[in-house]
Amino acid sequence: MTASKTAANRRSKTLKPDEVRELFSRLAELNPKPTTELVYSTPYELLVAVILSAQATDVGVNKATRHLFPVANTPAKMIALGEEGLKRYIATIGLFNGKAANVIAMSRQLLEQHGGEVPRTREALEALPGVGRKTANVVLNTAFGEPTIAVDTHIFRVSNRTGLAPGKDVRAVEDKLLKVVPAEYRQDAHHWLILHGRYVCKARKPDCPQCVIRDLCRFPDKTPGERVKTGPF
Repeated sequence: MTASKTAANRRSKTLKPDEVRELFSRLAELNPKPTTELVYSTPYELLVAVILSAQATDVGVNKATRHLFPVANTPAKMIALGEEGLKRYIATIGLFNGKAANVIAMSRQLLEQHGGEVPRTREALEALPGVGRKTANVVLNTAFGEPTIAVDTHIFRVSNRTGLAPGKDVRAVEDKLLKVVPAEYRQDAHHWLILHGRYVCKARKPDCPQCVIRDLCRFPDKTPGERVKTGPF
């Protein structure tokens, strides 16, 4: 066994605090102002889009909401459109029947309990039909600027592969991320990790040669190849 391999094997499977800071420093330098790829203009539109995005791509959701939001972009207009009317706009999205029912029920509850406004607390958000912890975290972070981290499949994969925040389930990973991510990076960590998982640390074949945190990552089965250097790392 070579000296480099021996040293690598001695490393902890979890990143050290200075390595975590370096990881986010690099991601921040590449993308200083990350945000969601869902297209929206109000907290309500974002909430609808995130509900629709479950087990669907942001691209697919944006194609649907491009036509939906000019017609129904408030709770009152969505209720007027109705469940069957909504289905016609979102039929290309997976699980659209259940999502249509949830969006209409959610819109009704916003009108009845919140004056048509999207609430700014986790408890009130999670009480809405179709809204779980992940959706609430996205809305709190992206619409209201809270330093929450919504763990989806991408963040779960990146956190476990890299050794950033290993955990057996999404809540364990979320809790660990909130502990290890430096405060100055917490607001944008959600977006950096999603984008990294979506475009670099992909599920089937991670693009390790182009990964700017490859030397920090603890993943033992990195895809081979030399990086074509296009940036500062």
